[in-house]
Amino acid sequence: MEETIQPLSRIAFELGPITVYWYGLLIGMGVVVGFLIATRETEKRGLPKDTFTDLLIWALPIAIISARIYYVIFRWEHYVDNPLKAFAIWEGGLAIHGGLIGGVATAIVFARRRGISFWKILDIAAPSIIIAQAIGRWGNFMNQEVYGGPVTREFLESLMLPQFVINQMYINDPIHGLGYYHPTFLYESIWNILGFALLLWLRRVNLKQGEIFLSYVIWYSVGRFFIEGMRLDNLMIGDFLRTAQIVSIILIVGAVIIWIYRRKTGLASKNYLDEETAVKPTAGQTKAKKKKKK
Repeated sequence: MEETIQPLSRIAFELGPITVYWYGLLIGMGVVVGFLIATRETEKRGLPKDTFTDLLIWALPIAIISARIYYVIFRWEHYVDNPLKAFAIWEGGLAIHGGLIGGVATAIVFARRRGISFWKILDIAAPSIIIAQAIGRWGNFMNQEVYGGPVTREFLESLMLPQFVINQMYINDPIHGLGYYHPTFLYESIWNILGFALLLWLRRVNLKQGEIFLSYVIWYSVGRFFIEGMRLDNLMIGDFLRTAQIVSIILIVGAVIIWIYRRKTGLASKNYLDEETAVKPTAGQTKAKKKKKK
Protein backbone atom coordinates (compact mmCIF):
# COMPACT_ATOMS: atom_id res chain seq x y z
CA MET A 1 0.00 0.00 0.00
CA GLU A 2 2.76 2.43 1.00
CA GLU A 3 4.44 2.13 -2.38
CA THR A 4 1.38 3.69 -4.06
CA ILE A 5 1.25 6.75 -1.79
CA GLN A 6 2.19 9.91 -3.64
CA PRO A 7 2.82 13.22 -1.86
CA LEU A 8 0.42 16.09 -2.43
CA SER A 9 1.47 18.56 -5.11
CA ARG A 10 3.37 21.58 -3.88
CA ILE A 11 1.71 23.63 -6.60
CA ALA A 12 -1.63 25.26 -5.73
CA PHE A 13 -2.34 26.52 -9.24
CA GLU A 14 -0.70 27.99 -12.33
CA LEU A 15 -1.58 31.15 -14.23
CA GLY A 16 0.31 30.96 -17.49
CA PRO A 17 4.01 31.35 -16.63
CA ILE A 18 3.20 32.07 -12.98
CA THR A 19 3.30 29.14 -10.56
CA VAL A 20 1.71 29.60 -7.15
CA TYR A 21 2.94 27.18 -4.49
CA TRP A 22 0.94 26.07 -1.47
CA TYR A 23 3.81 27.13 0.78
CA GLY A 24 3.58 30.78 -0.20
CA LEU A 25 -0.20 30.71 -0.50
CA LEU A 26 -0.72 29.39 3.03
CA ILE A 27 1.78 31.82 4.52
CA GLY A 28 -0.06 34.59 2.67
CA MET A 29 -3.39 33.35 4.04
CA GLY A 30 -1.95 33.45 7.55
CA VAL A 31 -0.81 37.04 7.02
CA VAL A 32 -4.25 38.09 5.74
CA VAL A 33 -6.10 36.45 8.65
CA GLY A 34 -3.69 38.01 11.15
CA PHE A 35 -4.01 41.41 9.49
CA LEU A 36 -7.81 41.36 9.64
CA ILE A 37 -7.76 40.40 13.34
CA ALA A 38 -5.25 43.14 14.18
CA THR A 39 -7.10 45.79 12.17
CA ARG A 40 -10.36 44.98 13.94
CA GLU A 41 -8.67 45.49 17.31
CA THR A 42 -6.77 48.66 16.31
CA GLU A 43 -9.61 51.16 16.58
CA LYS A 44 -10.71 49.69 19.92
CA ARG A 45 -7.27 50.55 21.26
CA GLY A 46 -7.60 54.17 20.13
CA LEU A 47 -5.24 53.94 17.14
CA PRO A 48 -5.89 55.06 13.54
CA LYS A 49 -7.59 52.34 11.50
CA ASP A 50 -4.80 52.21 8.90
CA THR A 51 -2.02 51.71 11.48
CA PHE A 52 -1.43 48.05 10.63
CA THR A 53 -1.88 48.66 6.91
CA ASP A 54 1.03 51.09 7.01
CA LEU A 55 3.06 48.85 9.32
CA LEU A 56 2.56 45.75 7.17
CA ILE A 57 3.93 47.50 4.08
CA TRP A 58 7.31 47.60 5.82
CA ALA A 59 7.16 44.74 8.30
CA LEU A 60 6.10 41.96 5.91
CA PRO A 61 8.95 42.19 3.37
CA ILE A 62 11.51 42.83 6.10
CA ALA A 63 10.24 39.84 8.11
CA ILE A 64 10.40 37.55 5.05
CA ILE A 65 13.92 38.70 4.19
CA SER A 66 15.15 38.31 7.78
CA ALA A 67 13.46 34.90 8.07
CA ARG A 68 15.25 33.72 4.93
CA ILE A 69 18.62 35.16 5.95
CA TYR A 70 18.33 33.48 9.36
CA TYR A 71 17.54 30.13 7.73
CA VAL A 72 20.29 30.36 5.12
CA ILE A 73 22.92 31.30 7.72
CA PHE A 74 22.26 28.14 9.73
CA ARG A 75 21.91 25.98 6.61
CA TRP A 76 24.75 27.48 4.64
CA GLU A 77 26.18 24.07 3.78
CA HIS A 78 23.12 23.55 1.53
CA TYR A 79 23.73 26.78 -0.40
CA VAL A 80 27.50 27.18 -0.50
CA ASP A 81 27.80 25.35 -3.84
CA ASN A 82 24.80 27.12 -5.37
CA PRO A 83 24.19 30.48 -3.63
CA LEU A 84 21.34 31.39 -6.00
CA LYS A 85 19.23 28.67 -4.34
CA ALA A 86 19.11 30.94 -1.31
CA PHE A 87 16.49 32.98 -3.19
CA ALA A 88 14.19 29.99 -3.84
CA ILE A 89 11.90 30.59 -0.87
CA TRP A 90 9.03 28.68 -2.54
CA GLU A 91 10.97 25.52 -1.73
CA GLY A 92 10.61 26.30 1.98
CA GLY A 93 13.11 27.66 4.45
CA LEU A 94 11.70 30.64 6.34
CA ALA A 95 12.80 30.58 9.97
CA ILE A 96 10.11 31.95 12.29
CA HIS A 97 12.63 33.32 14.76
CA GLY A 98 14.33 35.26 11.99
CA GLY A 99 10.99 36.66 10.85
CA LEU A 100 10.14 37.73 14.40
CA ILE A 101 13.43 39.57 14.75
CA GLY A 102 12.80 41.53 11.56
CA GLY A 103 9.11 42.14 12.24
CA VAL A 104 9.54 43.30 15.85
CA ALA A 105 12.47 45.56 14.95
CA THR A 106 10.35 47.15 12.22
CA ALA A 107 7.42 47.62 14.62
CA ILE A 108 9.68 49.38 17.14
CA VAL A 109 11.00 51.83 14.56
CA PHE A 110 7.51 52.36 13.11
CA ALA A 111 5.98 53.03 16.54
CA ARG A 112 8.63 55.59 17.46
CA ARG A 113 8.17 57.48 14.21
CA ARG A 114 4.39 57.53 14.68
CA GLY A 115 4.64 58.48 18.33
CA ILE A 116 2.82 55.29 19.39
CA SER A 117 3.72 52.89 22.18
CA PHE A 118 5.42 49.93 20.52
CA TRP A 119 4.20 47.76 23.41
CA LYS A 120 0.63 48.58 22.42
CA ILE A 121 1.31 47.64 18.80
CA LEU A 122 3.01 44.39 19.82
CA ASP A 123 0.12 43.52 22.15
CA ILE A 124 -2.40 44.04 19.36
CA ALA A 125 -0.27 42.05 16.94
CA ALA A 126 0.49 39.08 19.22
CA PRO A 127 -2.69 37.03 18.54
CA SER A 128 -2.33 37.80 14.83
CA ILE A 129 1.25 36.59 14.77
CA ILE A 130 0.53 33.27 16.45
CA ILE A 131 -2.56 32.44 14.34
CA ALA A 132 -0.57 33.31 11.18
CA GLN A 133 2.11 30.87 12.36
CA ALA A 134 -0.54 28.19 12.93
CA ILE A 135 -1.81 28.58 9.36
CA GLY A 136 1.65 28.93 7.84
CA ARG A 137 2.79 25.60 9.31
CA TRP A 138 0.48 23.89 6.82
CA GLY A 139 2.75 25.23 4.12
CA ASN A 140 5.48 23.08 5.68
CA PHE A 141 3.02 20.18 5.54
CA MET A 142 2.59 20.62 1.78
CA ASN A 143 6.38 20.71 1.36
CA GLN A 144 6.83 17.59 3.54
CA GLU A 145 9.11 19.41 5.96
CA VAL A 146 9.11 20.20 9.69
CA TYR A 147 8.54 16.57 10.65
CA GLY A 148 9.80 14.45 13.51
CA GLY A 149 11.25 11.00 13.98
CA PRO A 150 9.97 7.74 12.44
CA VAL A 151 6.63 6.32 13.58
CA THR A 152 4.24 3.65 12.32
CA ARG A 153 1.10 4.21 10.32
CA GLU A 154 -0.81 2.67 13.21
CA PHE A 155 0.50 5.39 15.52
CA LEU A 156 -0.69 8.13 13.18
CA GLU A 157 -4.08 6.47 12.83
CA SER A 158 -4.35 6.32 16.62
CA LEU A 159 -4.18 10.13 16.63
CA MET A 160 -7.42 10.17 14.61
CA LEU A 161 -5.77 12.13 11.81
CA PRO A 162 -7.37 12.50 8.37
CA GLN A 163 -6.03 10.12 5.74
CA PHE A 164 -4.52 12.93 3.65
CA VAL A 165 -2.39 14.00 6.65
CA ILE A 166 -1.26 10.43 7.35
CA ASN A 167 -0.38 9.86 3.70
CA GLN A 168 1.58 13.11 3.49
CA MET A 169 3.64 11.94 6.45
CA TYR A 170 4.96 9.08 4.31
CA ILE A 171 8.29 10.73 3.54
CA ASN A 172 11.58 9.71 2.01
CA ASP A 173 13.94 11.14 4.60
CA PRO A 174 17.57 11.39 3.41
CA ILE A 175 18.88 9.67 6.57
CA HIS A 176 16.10 7.43 7.89
CA GLY A 177 14.68 6.45 4.52
CA LEU A 178 11.11 5.99 3.32
CA GLY A 179 8.50 5.72 6.05
CA TYR A 180 6.06 7.52 8.32
CA TYR A 181 7.17 10.42 10.53
CA HIS A 182 5.83 12.52 13.40
CA PRO A 183 3.68 15.43 12.10
CA THR A 184 5.48 17.98 14.23
CA PHE A 185 4.18 20.72 11.95
CA LEU A 186 0.70 19.75 13.22
CA TYR A 187 1.76 19.66 16.86
CA GLU A 188 3.06 23.20 16.56
CA SER A 189 0.01 24.38 14.63
CA ILE A 190 -2.30 23.06 17.36
CA TRP A 191 -0.09 24.58 20.08
CA ASN A 192 -0.31 27.94 18.29
CA ILE A 193 -4.11 27.74 17.98
CA LEU A 194 -4.33 27.13 21.72
CA GLY A 195 -1.99 30.08 22.23
CA PHE A 196 -4.23 32.22 20.04
CA ALA A 197 -7.22 31.42 22.25
CA LEU A 198 -5.16 32.16 25.37
CA LEU A 199 -4.05 35.57 24.08
CA LEU A 200 -7.61 36.55 23.18
CA TRP A 201 -8.64 35.66 26.73
CA LEU A 202 -5.73 37.63 28.19
CA ARG A 203 -6.99 40.71 26.37
CA ARG A 204 -10.03 40.68 28.65
CA VAL A 205 -7.89 40.03 31.74
CA ASN A 206 -6.49 43.51 31.12
CA LEU A 207 -2.80 42.91 31.74
CA LYS A 208 -0.30 45.71 31.65
CA GLN A 209 0.72 46.94 28.20
CA GLY A 210 3.36 44.68 26.71
CA GLU A 211 2.41 41.62 28.74
CA ILE A 212 0.18 40.08 26.09
CA PHE A 213 3.10 40.10 23.68
CA LEU A 214 5.44 38.75 26.37
CA SER A 215 2.86 36.02 27.06
CA TYR A 216 2.99 35.14 23.37
CA VAL A 217 6.78 34.94 23.46
CA ILE A 218 6.71 32.63 26.49
CA TRP A 219 3.88 30.41 25.21
CA TYR A 220 5.31 29.95 21.74
CA SER A 221 8.85 29.42 23.00
CA VAL A 222 7.83 26.72 25.50
CA GLY A 223 6.01 24.76 22.81
CA ARG A 224 8.74 25.30 20.25
CA PHE A 225 11.41 24.07 22.65
CA PHE A 226 9.77 20.68 23.15
CA ILE A 227 8.53 20.24 19.58
CA GLU A 228 11.96 21.18 18.23
CA GLY A 229 13.39 18.27 20.22
CA MET A 230 11.26 15.92 18.11
CA ARG A 231 12.18 17.36 14.72
CA LEU A 232 14.74 15.92 12.33
CA ASP A 233 15.31 18.99 10.13
CA ASN A 234 16.77 21.25 12.81
CA LEU A 235 18.88 24.33 12.27
CA MET A 236 22.03 23.59 14.23
CA ILE A 237 24.88 25.42 15.93
CA GLY A 238 27.71 22.94 15.63
CA ASP A 239 26.85 19.26 15.83
CA PHE A 240 24.79 19.14 19.04
CA LEU A 241 23.07 22.48 19.73
CA ARG A 242 19.64 23.03 18.19
CA THR A 243 19.33 26.70 17.34
CA ALA A 244 15.58 27.00 17.98
CA GLN A 245 15.87 25.44 21.44
CA ILE A 246 18.65 27.82 22.47
CA VAL A 247 16.71 30.80 21.12
CA SER A 248 13.55 29.58 22.87
CA ILE A 249 15.31 29.43 26.25
CA ILE A 250 16.77 32.92 25.73
CA LEU A 251 13.34 34.29 24.79
CA ILE A 252 11.58 32.69 27.78
CA VAL A 253 14.15 33.98 30.28
CA GLY A 254 14.29 37.37 28.56
CA ALA A 255 10.51 37.77 28.52
CA VAL A 256 10.21 36.89 32.22
CA ILE A 257 12.98 39.33 33.16
CA ILE A 258 11.42 42.15 31.10
CA TRP A 259 7.98 41.40 32.60
CA ILE A 260 9.28 41.60 36.19
CA TYR A 261 11.52 44.61 35.48
CA ARG A 262 8.71 46.65 33.90
CA ARG A 263 6.39 45.86 36.82
CA LYS A 264 8.94 46.73 39.51
CA THR A 265 10.18 49.94 37.88
CA GLY A 266 6.71 51.23 37.02
CA LEU A 267 7.37 51.19 33.27
CA ALA A 268 4.27 49.02 32.87
CA SER A 269 1.94 51.75 34.10
CA LYS A 270 -0.88 51.43 31.57
CA ASN A 271 -3.23 48.50 31.10
CA TYR A 272 -4.15 46.96 27.78
CA LEU A 273 -7.77 48.16 27.92
CA ASP A 274 -7.03 51.66 29.26
CA GLU A 275 -7.64 53.39 25.95
CA GLU A 276 -10.54 51.29 24.74
CA THR A 277 -12.83 53.30 22.47
CA ALA A 278 -16.08 54.07 24.22
CA VAL A 279 -19.06 52.17 22.83
CA LYS A 280 -21.59 54.48 21.18
CA PRO A 281 -25.00 54.43 22.90
CA THR A 282 -27.90 52.93 21.01
CA ALA A 283 -30.94 55.00 19.96
CA GLY A 284 -32.95 53.52 22.85
CA GLN A 285 -30.26 54.43 25.37
CA THR A 286 -30.11 58.00 24.02
CA LYS A 287 -33.89 58.45 24.36
CA ALA A 288 -33.81 57.08 27.90
CA LYS A 289 -31.15 59.59 28.89
CA LYS A 290 -33.18 62.46 27.43
CA LYS A 291 -36.28 61.39 29.42
CA LYS A 292 -34.24 61.32 32.64
CA LYS A 293 -32.98 64.83 31.98
CA LYS A 294 -36.55 66.07 31.52
